[in-house]
Amino acid sequence: MKVLYSWLQDFVAVSASPEELASRLALSGTNIGGIENGPHGAVIDAEVTSNRPDCLGHYGIAREVGAIYKLSLKQVSPKPAESSAKTAEAIKVEIRSPELCGRFTARVIRGVKIQPSPAWLKNRLEACGVASINNVVDISNYVMLELGHPLHTFDYDKIRDHSIVVRGAKPRDSGTQNATGEKLKTLDGVERQLDPGTCVICDGDGSRIVGIGGIMGGAETEISFSTKNVLIECAWFDPIAIRRATRSLKLHTEASTRFARGADPEMAELASRRCAELILQLAGGELLAVVVDVYPGKHAPKKIQVTRAELLRVMGADVPDKEIESILGALGFAPVRVDQNRDAAGSILAAWECTQPSWRAEVSREIDLIEEIVRIYGLDKFPPRLPASRQGAARLPHYEAEMRLRERLIGLGYREIVTIPHVAEERDALFRPADVTPARLANPLSEEAGVLRSTGTVTMVAALEWNLNHGQRNARLFEIGHHYRLNGSKPIETRVLTLGATGAAREKNLYDPARDYSFADLKGDLDNLGELAGGLRWEETGTEYLNAARRGALLLKSEGLGVGGQLSRRAAERLKFRQDVFLAEINLGPFYCSFYGVKNSRRYQPIPRFPSVERDFSLVLSDRTHFSDVVKAISSLNIPEIASIEAADLFRGKNIPAGKYSLLVKIALQPRSATLTDAQISEISTRIVSALEKELGAQLRTA
Repeated sequence: MKVLYSWLQDFVAVSASPEELASRLALSGTNIGGIENGPHGAVIDAEVTSNRPDCLGHYGIAREVGAIYKLSLKQVSPKPAESSAKTAEAIKVEIRSPELCGRFTARVIRGVKIQPSPAWLKNRLEACGVASINNVVDISNYVMLELGHPLHTFDYDKIRDHSIVVRGAKPRDSGTQNATGEKLKTLDGVERQLDPGTCVICDGDGSRIVGIGGIMGGAETEISFSTKNVLIECAWFDPIAIRRATRSLKLHTEASTRFARGADPEMAELASRRCAELILQLAGGELLAVVVDVYPGKHAPKKIQVTRAELLRVMGADVPDKEIESILGALGFAPVRVDQNRDAAGSILAAWECTQPSWRAEVSREIDLIEEIVRIYGLDKFPPRLPASRQGAARLPHYEAEMRLRERLIGLGYREIVTIPHVAEERDALFRPADVTPARLANPLSEEAGVLRSTGTVTMVAALEWNLNHGQRNARLFEIGHHYRLNGSKPIETRVLTLGATGAAREKNLYDPARDYSFADLKGDLDNLGELAGGLRWEETGTEYLNAARRGALLLKSEGLGVGGQLSRRAAERLKFRQDVFLAEINLGPFYCSFYGVKNSRRYQPIPRFPSVERDFSLVLSDRTHFSDVVKAISSLNIPEIASIEAADLFRGKNIPAGKYSLLVKIALQPRSATLTDAQISEISTRIVSALEKELGAQLRTA
């Protein structure tokens, strides 16, 4: 909402500078986007929240300014001259769908002269970002920006039978003239298909649509330079119905913005009268007497009580009586003092009964009134304090396991990301298993967010894509989140860890050459994580979006845990990746269960007093034997002196039989009570070699 500073001064005698005024408005709850100093004066860009439709007009902002600076608000009371002829004789109004339209007012002005608007009117509209069309249309826009209530003007002579009917759009009916549903060519020249139930303005017997209620008028009855007689429509439409219609039509206008947030129904007649007054001044003509006002949705104003006791409880500090009454009065709540009985100490329990103004439908409880008092009085005047704690804090399930997992990932060089799980269905299908049904959203925010991700890989790929497109070639990311799938009609939410890596594993430095991240790096990182749950096992299989030669399924005690590997060339080309991308996804449910089954508590031990010893074993193994098998065979000996087992080198080629390979294994021995003797080391080495020969058929390499 663009607020022209000089326009505000028509309603409230504010003398503060635009900058100071913007600052005070921001402190009272109206977010300010900025201030522009244009040819027509300072324009304040107020970002009005969805619960404050009363501030979508200069008069509503002026009310806020008056409350802040304790200035009186000039009342708007237009008194246009009326002729002896009655409006009811010239136009008839029927509301057939009161659930869509709660009020409809109509005025008729005869003999107007359509012409360009005067400079002052054009300037004010231009300052607020509205283009000038002609004097009558400009006046309707002007009143909307002034009072915050939309209006529409029709060419009266083009209204059939001089009759208005408000109803819902009819559903499609095959075999009739309405087989394709109802349509309307709107003022912007577009023919629009109307969903059943959309509020429409019709003429005659209600068969021809001349406008979409609260959104936009029709092209057939628009004001042109040949118009002589004008029908002024000012109504109130149901906010939910307007929001639904704007979404289905993909048509958002200044009018729909105001009606969708809940315009003031009591403002309709006043705005219509103000519009008629300006038309008579700028276009001439004769205004017919007595407005036609059909008002089936009228409600009695609600009474709300606010007490000092509750104000003290919520804010922890007091506000003087005069301030409370001044603030509530300036905002239109008409407070009346209704003191309650005395408390135990004999003090009077002060209270005020307020009347909910028609333009503040969202203020319906005592706490809402307290918020109104506090924001105008000033939050800075209340001492900061923490609320009393009523219950002890409790850690979430698997807190320890998840923290250890995060620490390990960060130590491996990964950075955590948090993404939104709403994704496009086409993108989700690239990574979704064939037997999985996606969780579609009934009311998506956009076409690019139609389903909840069925795998964490979808959003991880999008994050890597964003980084690469912004020049960040090297990225290692992880996310702990959920994926969502349907089991029949039942939604299933699964907590998963997703990894994504691309670019360099090590950048070039003084001592080492650069090296790209590889499948071996991914396997190493996953094996490192697997240590937290007792160790993972790889199986040479995987999903279609991963490279067949560089992928695998992750197993934990023969239970499927997830997949990992390099993105396939086909998927990479479709996503326009120009470098290798590696992905992995782990189901965290089984992982956490195994975590607590392993001794993961942190224990400290003293630095060894005795020197360690390393022994190398050059083994010849079958191609079917994995390093994990070697570790398992050695660990099964339960030799307490063994501190670590590492693979140092791998070789295939000369002097190595076909179907076998050579693996150099380094074993560190760390004694705790005394230095190891040669005899003890020899005995341990013999036991290790015997176990490898017996369980794996390993041989010591001699050449």
